[in-house]
Amino acid sequence: MGAMRRKLEWVETKNFQGWVCTECAWAFNPSGPLVGQSIDEMKKRYEKQRDLEFTSHVCAEHPRTTKNPC
Repeated sequence: MGAMRRKLEWVETKNFQGWVCTECAWAFNPSGPLVGQSIDEMKKRYEKQRDLEFTSHVCAEHPRTTKNPC
């Protein structure tokens, strides 16, 4: 089996809007309110948290219940 080529993808559906993994059911859920001295700083912190959580998640721990969850 080859290496997974998961990607971070923005999804908008009737019941969800946010960042998801293309290979499993993982979805980014910020752990708290955005904080920072400016909008730019808040954006950078949000993106850093999102990217760290995406990189560290294990797809096997977030199985999809259907082939196409959207």
